Amino acid sequence: MSEFTLERIVNAKREVVFEILSNYENYQKLMPQHFPSIRVRSIRGNVAVVEEHLNLGGEEMVIMSKHVSQEPALHEIFVIGGDAKGSHIKQQFIEHEEGTKIFINVNLKLKGKMKIGQLFGNKKYESSYSKIIDDFLRTAET
Repeated sequence: MSEFTLERIVNAKREVVFEILSNYENYQKLMPQHFPSIRVRSIRGNVAVVEEHLNLGGEEMVIMSKHVSQEPALHEIFVIGGDAKGSHIKQQFIEHEEGTKIFINVNLKLKGKMKIGQLFGNKKYESSYSKIIDDFLRTAET
C-alpha cells in the first residue's frame, strides 16, 4: 500500500480547476496518454461509476471507480474494482490568493503483479500520479 499527499497552487479559478480534475468524462480527451479508455457505467446525482484504463508507473491498470463530487470544493475517487480495488483519492480545492490550492490525498492499494512492483518501487507510482496531476493543472492554467 502506498499513501502520499500532493499539494499544488494553480493560477486558475477554483471552479475551472475543479471542473478539469473532476470531469472524468473528458479524461480520455484531455489526457489520452494517461487514460487510454474511459467508459461511464452510471451517473446518479453527484455520484458516477466509471470504468477506467489508467497508465500509472509505466503499467496499464483497469479499474472500476466511483467518483463523488461536492462542487467546487471536493472530488473523491473510490476504486471499487480492478487492479487497485480499495484505493481512495481525495482532492480538495481551496481558494487561494494566487488562484487555487489543491490538496490530494492518495491511498493506493494495488493487486497482483502491480503489488510486487509497489514493494520495490514505491515512489514510482507517486511520481507517475504526480505527473498526471501536473498535466491536468497545466490544462487548467491555459
